[in-house]
Amino acid sequence: MKTYFVDAFTNEPFKGNPAGVCFLDQDIGKEKMQIIAKEIGFSETAFIKKNAENDTYDIRFFSPKKEIALCGHATLSSAKVLFETTHESALTFITGEKLELNIRKENDHIVMAFPVYEMTTSTAPASMLHALGLDEVTNTSYSPKNKIMVLEISDSDRLASLKPDFNALIASYENINGVLVTAPSKDTDYDFHYRYFWPWAGTNEDPVTGGVQTFLTKYWANKLNKTKLKAFQSSERTGFMTTELKDDKVLLFGNAVIMLEGQLKNWNG
Repeated sequence: MKTYFVDAFTNEPFKGNPAGVCFLDQDIGKEKMQIIAKEIGFSETAFIKKNAENDTYDIRFFSPKKEIALCGHATLSSAKVLFETTHESALTFITGEKLELNIRKENDHIVMAFPVYEMTTSTAPASMLHALGLDEVTNTSYSPKNKIMVLEISDSDRLASLKPDFNALIASYENINGVLVTAPSKDTDYDFHYRYFWPWAGTNEDPVTGGVQTFLTKYWANKLNKTKLKAFQSSERTGFMTTELKDDKVLLFGNAVIMLEGQLKNWNG
């Protein structure tokens, strides 16, 4: 099975978010994909199969724990490999939920068109705040489509210094995929910072998360009264992207670095 490791939402090796990208010549079961994703161990691994009937690519995403409906960095990683190996300038992915993702090359960036999802107001339990190491939050929201809690705090430096107790975090809330903490940027290089913790459904922390821009871009666009934004994820690896709210889509502008190309052996044993 042709397999790549790609660092996404970065221009530097060993930064951004690493993803596995596996190319399928035939359909394999969900259980097999889950085992492979667990073996690779990244926050997500994408499985891609060319659809000869309409010249699209079927794509599915798996964390080490479960299938994920939509993943930004694994989509970007997959597009990076395809653009490098096929010399195409535009392509379409069809996700497991039949969501159509249109991707294109634009100068030095890859541009991905994702849907926009609404958020609702919510309340975070004190146990969640304690597990995150927070005393207070500016605002609390919830993304029903993504099953993600969103906490805004006032200080991006405080955000970068968070060291959650992940066992306590899991115990603080049920039936969610993760909790995202975000803050306004203190400098002009970026508009907002964020970090994403998701021990319920994946790894403890996702280094750079694109899928959350389906709701986070609109959130900050409304607060800052602008449609094009620069986002920084202040995880240990760090990563960045530009996003743009455009009608019912959010455009994600990013790049990636291919780190490894090889063959996954004995995967069907």
